[in-house]
Amino acid sequence: MAWNFGDILDSISAVLPQDAPALIHGDRVITWAETTRRSNNLGRALIARGARPGDKVAFYMRNRPEYVETMAACFKSRLVHVNINYRYKADEVFYIFNDSDAQTVVYGSEFRDIIVELKDRLTKVATFIEVNEDGSAAPFAENYEKIVTSGDGAPLGIERSIEDMLFIYTGGTTGMPKGVMWRHDDMREAQLTTLRALGPIPETLPALVEFIKTSGSGPKAMPACPLMHGTGLITAIGNMMSGGCIVTLESPTLDAHELWSVVSRHGVNSLAIVGDAFARPMLAALDEAPGKYNLASVVSIVSSGVMWSTEVKSGLLRHLPNVILMDSFGASEGLGFGSSIMTSAGEVKTARFQIGGRCRVFDESDQPVEPGSGKPGIIALGGPIPVGYYKDPEKTAKTFKTIAGARYSIPGDWCVVEKDGSLTLLGRGSVCINTAGEKVYPEEIEEILKTHPAVEDALVVGVPDQKWGQAVTGIVMLASGAKFDEEDLRKHVRSHLAGYKTPKRILVGAVPLRAPNGKADYKGVTDFAKRELGVA
Repeated sequence: MAWNFGDILDSISAVLPQDAPALIHGDRVITWAETTRRSNNLGRALIARGARPGDKVAFYMRNRPEYVETMAACFKSRLVHVNINYRYKADEVFYIFNDSDAQTVVYGSEFRDIIVELKDRLTKVATFIEVNEDGSAAPFAENYEKIVTSGDGAPLGIERSIEDMLFIYTGGTTGMPKGVMWRHDDMREAQLTTLRALGPIPETLPALVEFIKTSGSGPKAMPACPLMHGTGLITAIGNMMSGGCIVTLESPTLDAHELWSVVSRHGVNSLAIVGDAFARPMLAALDEAPGKYNLASVVSIVSSGVMWSTEVKSGLLRHLPNVILMDSFGASEGLGFGSSIMTSAGEVKTARFQIGGRCRVFDESDQPVEPGSGKPGIIALGGPIPVGYYKDPEKTAKTFKTIAGARYSIPGDWCVVEKDGSLTLLGRGSVCINTAGEKVYPEEIEEILKTHPAVEDALVVGVPDQKWGQAVTGIVMLASGAKFDEEDLRKHVRSHLAGYKTPKRILVGAVPLRAPNGKADYKGVTDFAKRELGVA
């Protein structure tokens, strides 16, 4: 059957307990009945204001219930979700508004000044909606709360299509952001493929409805990472479609003690994070206050997007011995490349993944890589995968390739396939360093640097060098109270890796190494390193 998120929401909301929580944010608890009414009102209002099937709605806000409600409204009214990175500056935000052809913009009041600055340039936008609890809005905008509370909340009663889409704009490591186009059906099937590996699941909409009618509301999930990031967004969508509850944090940046307090207070079952950038502060908070929080409800923590080190996983399992830690290898361009599961029963190596059933590894000539050969290869994922990049056929052709008659998503991640078929992730080819003819993958060195007791976080980049072509350069964030000893850090790397992988220089970062979503800011760090070293 073909899945459509709008049809799923209409069907399951009719059988869920009316008082079942759908959204929790601070002291706000919004039931499924309320969320259904509010999102129906919003969907009908967007259509009344001129939005037509396939039109784009830009989401410019932090994690909050309104993000999820607006997403539900878009699914129901056949409009296309477009995520906006709220960390971007005005011109960067404008680029996505313009590139996506956004017809509607829903924005948090904290970003009003940027919207005011851009308003006259946003000639494609017909409707501005401001999320502001006090009921106000910019002169050219409407207040979100007034819209969602106006109307009878009845279902929209429209026929939806297998071609209905959502977009995930991804910045990647180089170039301008690209809009990854996902059909509802493809994303749902990709999510179900992962779930099927865990046991039997409802395979049809009637079966899903019957399952929810029998079992009641679904689990409580916390996307601790931003909803505007693929990991948080896809986690939220998956939980919505099971009739679960999405719990979001109030702090604009990660506050690990707030996180564990909310988990304890509301009985959160699963958390979505982005690697060590989230896991390290979470572990530090538990170490500071062991036993303070009731974490018995937690079943799993899932990470995707960046490395999650074995050391930090082991630390979390000291406090959460019954929890499953799943490191999911995926991208905005594809779900299910591989996974790595760690429990208190045993340790797994950092960046070692069990390859997904739809995954293949090819060399640069599109030939399969032999397991155990030691030869690096590029990871490719078979369908269901996205349609491509919005308005970019050239990049679509490069990333979504047909090899031997099968279409694959190939975002550019390199790996080595072990004899047992598992893969060791090396890193994204776009940040691969070519030093004296040798290919060096930054993440391998970063993980070694982070095992040094003086290092809290690290990135590795290549900077132009007359002798080496590119010089391997490390940028570190020191642990609290640690002293910087560049030569000691270099020796530490050399003791674990080949000599040519040892950074020629290591610097203490005077710029953030990562964005709020945990992703490495390789461009910003490279610019910093070049300035510090005086190279062009």
